[in-house]
Amino acid sequence: MGFKEQIDTARLPQHIAVIMDGNGRWAKEKGKLRVFGHHNGVLSVRDVVEGAGELGIKYLTLYTFSSENWNRPKFEVTAIMELLISTINKEIKKLMENNVRLNTIGDMDMLPKKCSDELTSAINKTANNTGLTLTLALSYSSRREILQATQAIAKKVESGELKATDITEAVFSQHLHTSNLPDPELLIRTSGEYRISNYLLWQIAYAELYFTDKLWPDFRREDLYEAILDFQKRERRFGLTSEQVN
Repeated sequence: MGFKEQIDTARLPQHIAVIMDGNGRWAKEKGKLRVFGHHNGVLSVRDVVEGAGELGIKYLTLYTFSSENWNRPKFEVTAIMELLISTINKEIKKLMENNVRLNTIGDMDMLPKKCSDELTSAINKTANNTGLTLTLALSYSSRREILQATQAIAKKVESGELKATDITEAVFSQHLHTSNLPDPELLIRTSGEYRISNYLLWQIAYAELYFTDKLWPDFRREDLYEAILDFQKRERRFGLTSEQVN
């Protein structure tokens, strides 16, 4: 029996976030340029998105390009942006066929115009799809997101639109890039690294963390199913005792 057959579809995590790590190391192990790893990582994205959709996952958020990634060698950054554009063009038909709605979070203004235009077009084309919501975190920094939310709320307090006592967790969440998404219940990180890397710091407060040594280009839907199965074996207490939960 495979991992998929063991999953209880009545207890699926509604939202899964993924840190897709290891493209560069995967390429290096094969004596190739880092860009080769990014190209093969697209195959993993395709398989995981299809697998998540087939299983009935509602939201999948992929850490595609962090704000810190802009500091990588110019050649690699340019190649990633070009890969993003070509991938969107190639995959839009599949997204429509699979009823996937595309979404983005992050500072889109920092992306090259052509890249931003292609993303906007794809988002508009898939806007009415009702299956999996696929969110790409691009030029994303969780600390920056939190700072921007704080600044936006501060301006509303200054203008009298809000009082300090009005600021609740719900109000704060409404000012984040993810205001239209539920918080992730499961966070997966590939490549054997054990850190969050400035990703969804507010949103993953109660997410279950799953780490695997597998490099992202080798990660497939069966690996996703294994992570979900591990998630379902955990007891989620949210500060309560086992007796209170059960």
